[in-house]
Amino acid sequence: MSGDKEHRKKILFVVNPFSGVGRHQSIEKHIKKALDHKLFDYTVKYTEAPHHATELTKNAIECKFDIVVAVGGDGTVNEVSKALVGTDVILGIVPSGSGNGLARHLNISVFPEKAIQIINQLNVKKIDTALANEQFFVNLAGIGFDALVAKKFEGQKRRGFFKYFEIAVWEYLRYQPTNFTMIVDGKTIKREALFISFANSDQFGYNTSIAPQARIDDGFIDISIVKKIPLWKTLFTATLLYSKQINRSKYVEVLKAKKVEVIQEQKFIHLDGEPLKMSKNLVIKVNPSSLSVLVPEAD
Repeated sequence: MSGDKEHRKKILFVVNPFSGVGRHQSIEKHIKKALDHKLFDYTVKYTEAPHHATELTKNAIECKFDIVVAVGGDGTVNEVSKALVGTDVILGIVPSGSGNGLARHLNISVFPEKAIQIINQLNVKKIDTALANEQFFVNLAGIGFDALVAKKFEGQKRRGFFKYFEIAVWEYLRYQPTNFTMIVDGKTIKREALFISFANSDQFGYNTSIAPQARIDDGFIDISIVKKIPLWKTLFTATLLYSKQINRSKYVEVLKAKKVEVIQEQKFIHLDGEPLKMSKNLVIKVNPSSLSVLVPEAD
């Protein structure tokens, strides 16, 4: 590719200064050092409020940018991605959040300069996205216990894995399983569960795999139905999460579907880690091959 200015791709970095564990703080230094300036003309914008990333991305589309890079966690990736769905503009990710689920699933480094070097490769992959009652998500949605934890985690001054773990343990001791009725691609099933995850990727975040066989480009959502596990077995189950074998647990059932209807007693759901209040009846469906994203080149 020519290094002439008229042939360079226009790239916008959308930076969430409130995300995660602070890796964004020196992002402009990393961009100057690691980005291939023969390939790109770049702009950096910082979000100022929730949903601002979506607004900045829509403006970038109107201004004919080629790539928009989400610098933040899964919430920032969500806000950028929802504006890019169905367009020719490509998503890049420089993860700086807490869990970084989608980035980990796509093998994008959590180290900023390495993540930027992936952008330089210009290797594009088409991936699926999904909707829950027409609300967008790209990585994972969840109802039940994990939606509660997401709600408690929201707005915490101290972020990161250990704070998330602290909240999860405290709530786990008190939380009672819930009855769910689901219509999975036309078949009705009833389950009592601690939580249910609707996984587009395999990742909960923090390198924990809640749906080890999930593929982000297969046109399906993986439904992980998790029962409440006896406290003395939780440590062993945690090792299954980290070793991508949670589907082997007798407390976990995994189904695949293109469309799921859910009737639940509660109204909270999380979409890519962000809690949201919805109606008790949910309709979750896949939007296949709807988003272009930069990923590492295959070895």
